[in-house]
Amino acid sequence: MNWDDFSKWGARISDWAKGYHSNLRDRPVRSQVAPGDILNQLPVSPPAQGGDMEDVFSDFESIVMPGITHWQHPRFFAYFPANATPPSMLADYLATVIAPQCMLWQTSPAATEMETRMLQWLRQSLGLADHFEGVIQDSASTATLAAVLTMRERSLDWKGNEEGLAGLETLRIYCSEEVHTSVDRAIWISGVGQNNLRRIPTHGALRSMQPDALEAAIKEDIAKGLKPAGIVACVGGTGTGGCDDISAVCDIAAKYDLYVHVDAAWAGAAMICPEFRTLWEGVNKADSVVFNPHKWLGMQFDCSAHFVKNPEDLVRTLAIKPEYLKTHGHDGIINYSEWSVPLGRRFRALKIWFVLRIYGVEGLQQMIRNHVSWAQELHSLLEAEDDFEIVTAPVLSLFTFRYAPEGVSDLDDLNQRLVDAINDDGRIYITQTRVKGALVIRFQAGQVDATREDVLLAFEVIKEISRNMA
Repeated sequence: MNWDDFSKWGARISDWAKGYHSNLRDRPVRSQVAPGDILNQLPVSPPAQGGDMEDVFSDFESIVMPGITHWQHPRFFAYFPANATPPSMLADYLATVIAPQCMLWQTSPAATEMETRMLQWLRQSLGLADHFEGVIQDSASTATLAAVLTMRERSLDWKGNEEGLAGLETLRIYCSEEVHTSVDRAIWISGVGQNNLRRIPTHGALRSMQPDALEAAIKEDIAKGLKPAGIVACVGGTGTGGCDDISAVCDIAAKYDLYVHVDAAWAGAAMICPEFRTLWEGVNKADSVVFNPHKWLGMQFDCSAHFVKNPEDLVRTLAIKPEYLKTHGHDGIINYSEWSVPLGRRFRALKIWFVLRIYGVEGLQQMIRNHVSWAQELHSLLEAEDDFEIVTAPVLSLFTFRYAPEGVSDLDDLNQRLVDAINDDGRIYITQTRVKGALVIRFQAGQVDATREDVLLAFEVIKEISRNMA
């Protein structure tokens, strides 16, 4: 392909993208293919000779697209959103065209300095204190891993990386029952070990970690000769939106010199609206915070904002500086590869710049307020139905419910069949979770192109399909 061909196909794909997004409501949200359908259409061996782009694009439409679940669909109400707005797509396109590798300041000064400023913009938008400095990670999972590694090194007086964990004190890390599975993976990868992750019981409407139980667990471990290292607190847990009392957690941590990491991967975006910041009151006392602009702010996966109070601790944990990575003659520069697990880095800050300049903070605030309002309206409609019950009340735009008609003995089976039937229908997409062992239906509104009508259609679809099952 030459550059004239590239220009022609770039224009054609741009037109295709416009049509795709304009007509998404005509497609089933979740892919309807069976396992193996796509694999069986792909040749076992690669082509020996190059081919024609027309054929490649035709196969893209006929083979790939039927196997795509449409995350940008306005009626995508499953999991959490992974929004891509038009300015974000254009920014990522430009970043792909120039294709910089942004591991060091000298390998792309614009990328490094843009990242510094964009994290400052996001910090201000969220109302975080000026003492936080930021870095863009690929995901909240990576940020949490970096935080757990920092907890480990800090608590072991920076000996873990050099000496290994054998013979050193046994560490303990604490979290609630609502945290994401990324915490478990961080515990595994860091070498702390699953048995040394203590899950603290939750209580209240926000399913927050019980402060008394947290402190009791810390005291118990100290009495056993174990070494508490840190706490992973949660704001907007994946299952039900659970939120820990960040202020109380941080106060307990301060008594025992523990590092606190706040995982606000989804809900953190809502903190651009001042009225929602009570959900993470006390966050400025934490050591690190992560949220994903690629979830609810439309800044295109992957883009995770990781804020740290003491960057020196993060760099001391992760930085390796062989001669070939040194930048000579420039003091005081930032090399963000020293703040991350991977060495290689994409130009992620560009899409933050584009999105904030096109929509402004106020435009993003209005989008989030709409989603919260519409989800709460749907919650009220379901609550008024005799054969539905609300299991967990809305946290922002997320709540759970279940279908519970009289005379049904196995509600778990009924609700799983209802979820499957709704997703097979294709008009909306939802998922299930468990609350206190019971299978429930989970709903969240957050897709950037969703309207109130899309959310209210979910009510009609849920009612229609559940009644047909009765």
